[in-house]
Amino acid sequence: MIRVILWDIDNTLLSFSKAEVAALSQEFKEFGLGEFTEELLKEYMVINRRRWQALERGEMTKPEVTVGRFVEFFGLHGIDTCIAGAFDRRYQELLGEMIYFNDDAYEIIKDFKGKVLQCAASNGTKIAQTGKLKNSGLGELFDLVFISEDVGAEKPAKEFFDRAFADVRAQIGEVALDEILMIGDSLTSDIKGANNAGIKACWYNPKGVPCDKDVQIDYEIRDLHEIYEILG
Repeated sequence: MIRVILWDIDNTLLSFSKAEVAALSQEFKEFGLGEFTEELLKEYMVINRRRWQALERGEMTKPEVTVGRFVEFFGLHGIDTCIAGAFDRRYQELLGEMIYFNDDAYEIIKDFKGKVLQCAASNGTKIAQTGKLKNSGLGELFDLVFISEDVGAEKPAKEFFDRAFADVRAQIGEVALDEILMIGDSLTSDIKGANNAGIKACWYNPKGVPCDKDVQIDYEIRDLHEIYEILG
């Protein structure tokens, strides 16, 4: 029986992809950088993904990801890299304002409130995630919120989960590891993290892409509504 759910936020409950495009497009206008094209998005995403993966491996700090990605990206296009810090701060604010739910996520979280302990578990920046939780209304539904900057460790590190579990047990008492379920879209962050922590892993894979990582997946879902069947 599952008693605790750890929910990833970006590209699980909320569409980070849509928010990302909307935020960057608006910000390019605000900073007078012209049109943010599809070609620029693809280029930026390669840089961004590479840096987040380095963070998950412990090879970069959060600022080296968040500000560093814009330093690298702007440098390729002759844009003054001195604006990278201000650009990133505004980006985090905008991400917190751009709310796009996946699969009736709000209603699903609301349905399970009081039935299982529900926690947000995110590597996203505190500014962006705090904004998302507030503006989406999800913050009022979660029992606990674990943002890596507050936790002091990043998924998939076992330390992230160990520190989260301490708070979980302080709230509901002793809970077995097989009573905890991590739900997320990232094989390298959410699923690998669940494996490292010894808890059950549910991979949210709406596009049905093949698993290309050496991870243990207990459940694979295409739509968040499938959680009802998993939890019985």
